[in-house]
Amino acid sequence: MTALIMILFAVLLCLAVPVGLAVAITALLPSLLTDSFTVSGVFILRSMVGGLNQTTLLAIPLFVLSGIIMAKGGISKKLFDVFAYFIGKRTAGIPCAVVITCLFFGAISGSAPATVAAVGSMTIPIMLEMGYDKKFAVALVAVSGGLGVIIPPSIPFILYAQASESSVSDLFKAGVVPGIMIAIILMGYAFYYCKRHGEDKAAIAKLVDELHKQSFGKVFMQSIWALLTPVIILGCIYSGVTSPTEAACISVFYALIISLLVYRTLKIQDLPNVLTEAVRTFAPILFILAASVAFSRILTLMNIPQSISSWITNGFTSKVAVLLVINLILLVVGMILDTTPAILILTPILLPVAAAFGVDPVQFGIIMVVNLAIGFVTPPIGVNLFVASSLTDVPVMEIARKAMPMIILFFIALLLVTFIPQISLCLIA
Repeated sequence: MTALIMILFAVLLCLAVPVGLAVAITALLPSLLTDSFTVSGVFILRSMVGGLNQTTLLAIPLFVLSGIIMAKGGISKKLFDVFAYFIGKRTAGIPCAVVITCLFFGAISGSAPATVAAVGSMTIPIMLEMGYDKKFAVALVAVSGGLGVIIPPSIPFILYAQASESSVSDLFKAGVVPGIMIAIILMGYAFYYCKRHGEDKAAIAKLVDELHKQSFGKVFMQSIWALLTPVIILGCIYSGVTSPTEAACISVFYALIISLLVYRTLKIQDLPNVLTEAVRTFAPILFILAASVAFSRILTLMNIPQSISSWITNGFTSKVAVLLVINLILLVVGMILDTTPAILILTPILLPVAAAFGVDPVQFGIIMVVNLAIGFVTPPIGVNLFVASSLTDVPVMEIARKAMPMIILFFIALLLVTFIPQISLCLIA
């Protein structure tokens, strides 16, 4: 039965059946094949509905909506301008400003594809106008967009908290240092690339001079409301004033106020389209979540997590070897499976293995999300690659090839996060 379930799941994915539907079908299969199975199909359906009955999960649609409002309101342009104002004329200043913009926008949207779409649609044309190589510009945005799921607030962290019963606030705190570290590493690569290939200093100076003509005060005041967004969201959570779900609600109202009333880049008549896009974005996530809850329970009833755990612990006796195997599994899964089902299906399987070797559940959540962030920029399912390609018409594989040095650096950062727990846990009391 176990082999049949796993084979069916793999076949459905190969046939391009939507992931949520494939998970739901696989979860229902045992009860349909035999009446003697522990639970009935009705129980599975109830598990799917009950799996969404969690207050914490309300943060997902709210953060999605907030991120879309910010993207439609042109917040990424405000962020980029202030960073370009300060570092634009330095070597690799513009590419570094792009990375920092992705970091800040990720702290607003909590989504990697949303970060690529919002930041890339604005910064890639600017970088091309300044003479940067098109493939480099697109690859930089695609990889930097992965920061959107590492820097808090992060939708994958909320999903992991749901699957592992960890604290969302602790996960958000744990993601700060790894996110900043990876951003610094990417900026280091951008500096090396620009030193080696050169930059059009005249074109860069023209843009930065235009910003300087507005004076620092004007640029700063135009950007301050965008810069305050992650401060307000994370400040409310870390100070204990609000829960992550309440902070997500605040972020929606804040996004509406600054987009409609302060910047006036969004109009009332635009809101129906914004709401429609938000529903189209988070509805599949919630359906996958519901199906994955049922699927996880089926796996548990069939002792699949215990079997895999025994196989790993019996085959590998050292903590280093086990963590390397887990990372390899997550990297491969990240290449072929979307983040949501990967987290919800693999967490119950791999977390007990890691915990048996003394890995903190919060640190393991960071390891898992960083792994899957790499999956955003690796074929064949790398979502960031497809989003970046749709913005520029650069083929996905060409973006992936240009991004390979940055992916390797991302992997090095993953190893640091894996084997140095303090990187993830230093901010947790």
